[in-house]
Amino acid sequence: MSWIRPELRRLLELAAPLVVTQLASMMLGVVDTMMVGRVSVQVLGAAALGHVWTFGTLVFAMGVILGMDPLVTQAHGSGDALRQGRALQRGVVLALILSIPVGALWMFTGRAMLLLGQEPELAQLAQSYARVQLPGLPFFLVYTALRQYLAGRGIIRPAMVVAIVANLINVAGNWGLIFGHLGLPALGIVGAGWATTCTRIFMALVLIAWTLRKGLARGGWVPWSRQSFSPRGLGEIATHGWPVALQFGLEVWAFQTASLVAGRIGQAELAAHTVVLNVASVSFMIPMGISMAAVTRVGNLIGAGQPHRAQRASWVAMATGASVMAVFALVFVLFRWQIPLLYNPDRTVQALAASVFPIAAAFQLFDGTQVVGSGVLRGMGRTRPAALFNLIGYYFFALPLGWYMTFNMGLGLRGLWAGLALGLAAVAMMLTAWIRHRGPAWQMRQQTQD
Repeated sequence: MSWIRPELRRLLELAAPLVVTQLASMMLGVVDTMMVGRVSVQVLGAAALGHVWTFGTLVFAMGVILGMDPLVTQAHGSGDALRQGRALQRGVVLALILSIPVGALWMFTGRAMLLLGQEPELAQLAQSYARVQLPGLPFFLVYTALRQYLAGRGIIRPAMVVAIVANLINVAGNWGLIFGHLGLPALGIVGAGWATTCTRIFMALVLIAWTLRKGLARGGWVPWSRQSFSPRGLGEIATHGWPVALQFGLEVWAFQTASLVAGRIGQAELAAHTVVLNVASVSFMIPMGISMAAVTRVGNLIGAGQPHRAQRASWVAMATGASVMAVFALVFVLFRWQIPLLYNPDRTVQALAASVFPIAAAFQLFDGTQVVGSGVLRGMGRTRPAALFNLIGYYFFALPLGWYMTFNMGLGLRGLWAGLALGLAAVAMMLTAWIRHRGPAWQMRQQTQD
């Protein structure tokens, strides 16, 4: 077992800046939620619904772009500069292409909310929040492609610094545009949307400039050519990416659907659900960073022809993700009454959120395990099983059970979250079993036999 300590050290070296990057990126949405929550419970609910639709559609495009991961990580492990450079170029092309259909969907946010049974006034506010974020959409997707390329090559610090600085810009933008400070008009929820747009444009432009100025693509780049736009090459990324997109989409929409269900219960319940989900999403960013480190580590080791080390790295990463979330589970329980007050002073919202936090704590362990397990599969280039497991876990278990416990058993918001916890447990167990029996070591044996 002497291999555990050095493997853990290498994982944490990769994961630490990725965790900071993920937390900084997540804090953009957290700050929006906290600041619009100071306007009113209604505006907080509208921002939540707007985020349901914008992020719920954006995540599909992000998943396709993450099809770059096994190509970049394995090419870097084997020293293939051509394959690394082409993966980035094609990722950027896909980012620009995908921004068109996603942007079109954002134009129908209000109508979608009405069709999903939300209140007309909330739907209208959600539409105004989503529409002003359109200009930043292609920039964010290009930023995502470049961030994944750099992470796959073990270059993590630039994206981390950019994300941290972006938070400062977002806070200033929200403060000015939501409440009318810094000589700016008080635009409320629309101001929050504009602040997000400006921040996303900043992130993309600065990361591009940093990459060019510091030569971060050196050793993994080739000039643009017709091959950069090759349908076959774009299709290779999409082949790896569409199951990731489906997996992300199934997971995200399980929680987005839960938000819509909470909206049907009442405005206070929607606001409380938004608070708990927001906090759970923040804690999720830490195992998400570990997951991204697992993508790089597992992919690099497979590319270097070391499948057994890749298998070991998988177990270390999954155990680390579960351990971190155990700590957050304790925090959720101990501070369940204090945390909601950071978002909204309403006592009803506080009480509802406090009643849900112990249940949210229960699935933290499963959440940490499943997200890192999905990262292992992306590093392997085996992205389809995770999509299947998400389909089963969330749509055969989580949502049906959550709906039944919410309305038929009369448990309200607690029933909804209990269903989500059970579904997440199912996903985590299926991923763990799959990696045990079909992980990197098994994959290499199969390739050798073929």
